[in-house]
Amino acid sequence: MKLGILGGTSLAKTLGKKYIHAGLNVVFGVRHDFDTEEIEWKMLNRLHNRICPFESAIIQSEIILICCDNQYLKDIYTALKNVDTEGKLIIDCTNATYDQKLASSNTRLIKKAAPKAFLFKAFNNLGIDYPISDNFGIIKETYYCGDEVPEKIRVKRLIELIGFKAVDAGKINNAPLLEAFYHLSKEITWNKKDTSNFHFKLVSV
Repeated sequence: MKLGILGGTSLAKTLGKKYIHAGLNVVFGVRHDFDTEEIEWKMLNRLHNRICPFESAIIQSEIILICCDNQYLKDIYTALKNVDTEGKLIIDCTNATYDQKLASSNTRLIKKAAPKAFLFKAFNNLGIDYPISDNFGIIKETYYCGDEVPEKIRVKRLIELIGFKAVDAGKINNAPLLEAFYHLSKEITWNKKDTSNFHFKLVSV
């Protein structure tokens, strides 16, 4: 099984390294003008030859994590439309620009671009700057949602494989709620006006 991670973000790099250390075959899909000379990316490419264009990464991979900046999502939508995604498992790890209507445009557009793929949302609570937002490694859980039962079990196992607790948040229609938690945490962080980051933890009582 090959895992494709789309995006040249800190989150993409961090999750990719975790999955590589867990023994998975990982390929990174990046935009055509991405600078691969940054030291960690250069090492990943030199040692493992893992960096390629979006379309190539999608074609090679059975499971795809989308971890890019929003400004590059259009390129990913185009790449998804240009290849056969039937049966592939796609996990949206992004957060759309804040919208009080909670219209999760990223997830909706990914589904439109790859209608035959199995679509889930997870890891978005980490943010694309992870682990910068969690220097002490405090975040131990991520929420995920999606509709297909057999594939949902695979997503849960994929999350747990790299040490996170997987919290089932229901069907894919709940993706906007997952994004709302992310945006609320950022609002709290901004209003505190200090160098700390704030995150949520699920508590059962």
